[in-house]
Amino acid sequence: MTTGSRPRQFLSEINVIPLVDVVLVLLVIFMVTAPMLHRGLDINLPTSAANNIKAEERLVVTIQKDHSLSLGNDQISLVNLRTRLQEAKSSNPLISVYLRADQTVPYGTVVQIMDEVKGAKIERLGMVTGPKMENIEADNIGTFP
Repeated sequence: MTTGSRPRQFLSEINVIPLVDVVLVLLVIFMVTAPMLHRGLDINLPTSAANNIKAEERLVVTIQKDHSLSLGNDQISLVNLRTRLQEAKSSNPLISVYLRADQTVPYGTVVQIMDEVKGAKIERLGMVTGPKMENIEADNIGTFP
């Protein structure tokens, strides 16, 4: 070493600017190519007079306030409900049943109708509800009517 010169120091910082440049280029490439990956092929499908896809058949069982039952638009008794559901199941094994019940109907009655649906060997059972009210008063939260 000569007099007047300092010993050499190494720079130990990592230069991240080239890394950022590469990441930004990759980001732009993925942003451009991503929409192309999900795009289908443009083809003209042939038309057919016969429609092979059936709309899902569904039945609606309604329990009114007075505990009367209806299957679709037809009034029905509890005794005949299972028979009618079994007939519908035999014509379409993938039939769905939706249960609509007035909120004043006792829980036991709703469970009894659900039992009839399950007794008819129908596995697809849904409950129909109304939209939730957004303007609930704070002092009524947690209380039941």
